[in-house]
Amino acid sequence: MATFMNRRRAIGILAAASGLSLLPFGSAVAAPASAVDWRGQALGAPAALRIHHHDRAHAQALVEQVAAEVRRLERIFSLYREDSILVSLNRRHSIVAPPEELVDLLAKCRGYWTLSGGAFDPTIQPIWSVYQRHFSVPDADVAGPSDRVLREARSKVGFDRVVFSHDRIELPAGMALTLNGVAQGYITDRIVALLRAGGIGSCLVDMGECRAVGMRPDGNGWRVAIADPDDAGRQIAVLDVVDRAVATTSPSGFHFDGNGRFNHLLDPRSGLPAHRYRSLTVVAAEAADADALSTAFSLMDPASIAAAAKKVGRIDVRIAPIGGPELVMQT
Repeated sequence: MATFMNRRRAIGILAAASGLSLLPFGSAVAAPASAVDWRGQALGAPAALRIHHHDRAHAQALVEQVAAEVRRLERIFSLYREDSILVSLNRRHSIVAPPEELVDLLAKCRGYWTLSGGAFDPTIQPIWSVYQRHFSVPDADVAGPSDRVLREARSKVGFDRVVFSHDRIELPAGMALTLNGVAQGYITDRIVALLRAGGIGSCLVDMGECRAVGMRPDGNGWRVAIADPDDAGRQIAVLDVVDRAVATTSPSGFHFDGNGRFNHLLDPRSGLPAHRYRSLTVVAAEAADADALSTAFSLMDPASIAAAAKKVGRIDVRIAPIGGPELVMQT
């Protein structure tokens, strides 16, 4: 049940001061100021890395480890690869002895699902597939899928029905998972852990979501820009980030239809696309948290976001509303 589109990469996070050039996947190049840059892809999204280390050979070796780790994790989480563990699980509805990373991420998803009151739900894949099938047909009804079709898809959604342990993962018949709302952040965190174990104390990692390790060598924070979803040449804000992760979600990231009415931010509780905000950004200690919460909060009203953010603690939420000034929440 693979989906060959990047549904929530929101055009939103740019490493404003990185100055990275596009390189083939798995390659590295020495840059000034003892930096090694790399660019590739992770789960279908552009990925980038800048490492600062006095030993460039060591940094380049770490970059090769990063590329190998990204490929390994893609074979677990990807909906773009027919040979991935996730695609196999969706096809068979059961796997035994699942990879520990998959079990770990599902446990995190349970927390996000509970915190958000079901707004974050990885079992939304059947609803996504309904929209994808509907609008892939020539002369599709511009009103979208029928209420009956959406009700049927919604009956297959509910993360509380996913059974998982280190021994086995089971899905009810007709259910399917997507981890596209959190896996890029999770991979980013795994890469950060790998780099720290390799002695890296200053780097900027973007595996589809952005996380800064330490400060830049000049003693300043890493500068991360939040792009205006309606004007790629304009920035909503520029953040100075130290040991924090940033993720942005916007309904403008992808539309099923040419009119822009049906976007990728589908609410698992209603089956309908969200139009609450122009974009929503979360700054958190870990990229998986920022990734998942930016998705969930995009489907929630400001009061519910504030209550959830307070429970999490130590996160910043920046909301670009449809009309009006930016709203910033800090806990």
